[in-house]
Amino acid sequence: MAMLSTSLSGPKSATSYSAPHFSGLRRLCSKLDSSTSLSFLPHFNSQLRFSSPRKLSRNVVAMAGTGTFFVGGNWKCNGTKESITKLVSDLNDAKLEADVDVVVAPPFLYIDQVKGTLTDRIEISAQNSWVDKGGAFTGEISVEQLKDIGCKWVILGHSERRHIIGEINEFIGKKAAYALRQGLGVIACIGELLEEREAGKTFDVCFEQLKAFADAVPSWDNIVIAYEPVWAIGTGKVATPLQAQEVHTAVRDWLKKNVSEEVASKTRIIYGGSVNGGNCAELAKQEDIDGFLVGGASLKGPEFATIINSVTSKKVAA
Repeated sequence: MAMLSTSLSGPKSATSYSAPHFSGLRRLCSKLDSSTSLSFLPHFNSQLRFSSPRKLSRNVVAMAGTGTFFVGGNWKCNGTKESITKLVSDLNDAKLEADVDVVVAPPFLYIDQVKGTLTDRIEISAQNSWVDKGGAFTGEISVEQLKDIGCKWVILGHSERRHIIGEINEFIGKKAAYALRQGLGVIACIGELLEEREAGKTFDVCFEQLKAFADAVPSWDNIVIAYEPVWAIGTGKVATPLQAQEVHTAVRDWLKKNVSEEVASKTRIIYGGSVNGGNCAELAKQEDIDGFLVGGASLKGPEFATIINSVTSKKVAA
């Protein structure tokens, strides 16, 4: 099976894809590297559509990982001083569950405004950072500048950076490594294009993107992985809970086999792709979904609060 090319011939909008026809996540291939063993696959239905949801039999929080539920709001290139003032006010007034780590990522221009007015209950993330120390790099923002203004996190590898801006896996891995070394947490995004999913390459693409992070980062202690299928970002299309769970399980299995069992257990794997107040509860019930990276719905304070509070769906009865 050919590996995903990380060099793109031109920009491609993540919102231009038609509704996906799911033909399966995987195809067996003798050329698949043994390091990406798919020994867990027999435990899954070979198709993406499932006849019935898997029932959990434990009277505990339904979470395969050991980390705290994590919800990030990526505001992207949206907002004005006025609208962000209203959004911050709504978030300050919201009643949020205590056992959730919450982060928002405003546009660079408004980070200082948000940091100065938003409750300390919510941490601040940047949407991107430069690969090294600042200097003569027009238009870029350095990790040092982000820390100076109060950021605790940075989103790296988002599909809009990969497929519109043209960032490749190795470059993204280097950015993540530098941010971590300087003390920022990294929300490391992975995910497949529609045509890659339909070709059965979802796992191959995600594993290649993971490998670029693994090859570069000094530690996984401050990394959250965000699985965001590109065809679901901003399109209104969303992976079913079990489709998302299958990929999340594969990612955790990859970490176990290629990094360590401890990292696989501790690393939070969150889902992004048209998450909203209506679908978050069912998604949150999945054992390997440790939270969300939210786009458009994070611009609506009450709805974002609903998504944050979907952590309560993790508490399931036997």
